[in-house]
Amino acid sequence: MPRGGKAILLELLATSPAGRELIKASPAGKSDKDWKRAVAALATGLRDKELQTLAAYLSVSAPFGASVGEKASQPDEVAPLLPMDGRELAWEYCQSCHSLFSGYLTQERDTRAWLNTFESPFHREVQMTQKQREEFARYSAINMPMKIEDVPEELRF
Repeated sequence: MPRGGKAILLELLATSPAGRELIKASPAGKSDKDWKRAVAALATGLRDKELQTLAAYLSVSAPFGASVGEKASQPDEVAPLLPMDGRELAWEYCQSCHSLFSGYLTQERDTRAWLNTFESPFHREVQMTQKQREEFARYSAINMPMKIEDVPEELRF
């Protein structure tokens, strides 16, 4: 599965000043589009889907708070303080009930349609916060569906 926004942010923290800048300058209320511009200006070398994924994660999750900002130069210490990203949420909540491949990785939906999955009776019970559902939906709309050949065999069916 493609990396989620948290994973991309942690990689930037470890390899570039861009990660620290994004964490320290993480006001609430920025749109995905605003974050995408900010990320593109600070972090070169990210592909478009990675830019979109990180921008969506920051849009839902920022601001991170003072404790994260204070440790921004130490990715290992920051990691447990950051909210889960869409990939982590899928691993944590989806595969316990159904195959990630047929029930998730091959589905093409926009953000609204992914959010609508939580309206079905069996998904209403998933213990995710509204912010987590929003992060999951945005990550999924950007990164799904995956091509069958890009899915490791052990995750198929």
